[in-house]
Amino acid sequence: MVKPASKKIKIEKIDNLPARQVTYSKRRRGLLKKASELSILCDCEFSVIIFSATGKLCESSSSSTKDIIARYQSHTDKVENFDQSTRELQLHCINLNKELADKSRVLRQINGEDLEGLNIDELQSLEKDIEGSLDRVLQTKDEKFISEILALEAKGAELEQENNQLSREVAMLSNGNGVIFESDISLAEGGSVSESGTDASSCFSTGSSVDDDSGADTLSLKLGLP
Repeated sequence: MVKPASKKIKIEKIDNLPARQVTYSKRRRGLLKKASELSILCDCEFSVIIFSATGKLCESSSSSTKDIIARYQSHTDKVENFDQSTRELQLHCINLNKELADKSRVLRQINGEDLEGLNIDELQSLEKDIEGSLDRVLQTKDEKFISEILALEAKGAELEQENNQLSREVAMLSNGNGVIFESDISLAEGGSVSESGTDASSCFSTGSSVDDDSGADTLSLKLGLP
């Protein structure tokens, strides 16, 4: 025997008061039973609070209703704070995108693009900005040139000083015994033998109190010759 199909109840307010109370009582018990079964099967917490049409309170929970409500409020506060932070971040991103678009438009205008929508005053202002930027570029370039020139001059002076020092050392080595005459230094630095050097040699070769052989020996000894 085929069981007749149950009549589908239309979900709407029940106008008949006794029928409404009966339906409320039955469905309330079914709701609380389903919530309890869900808590047992899935190891979760629940709290059900129901106010009837007459204002009568009915509550049921897996633990303390106050504790569950406190947890709910704490979670809600965190969600609200997160939503507030998210909204602030979104607003900040919108402002950054707008600023980026403005800067990009200004850069294109400096490059001579997107000038059709500018009036005379805006074009003159743009011209002044470009001239100011060009002056700063030229000033920076001149400062770089001057700095490099000064560095090269300092390097040249340092090299010249090192060259003079090397020339003196070469002159010392050429004398053999380490005696340096002014004529040797002048010759090592690219000059000719000075008159003072010639006079000094003459003085060594013309002694007044010794004979020629003694004078030659003395001159050879002073010059470091064998």
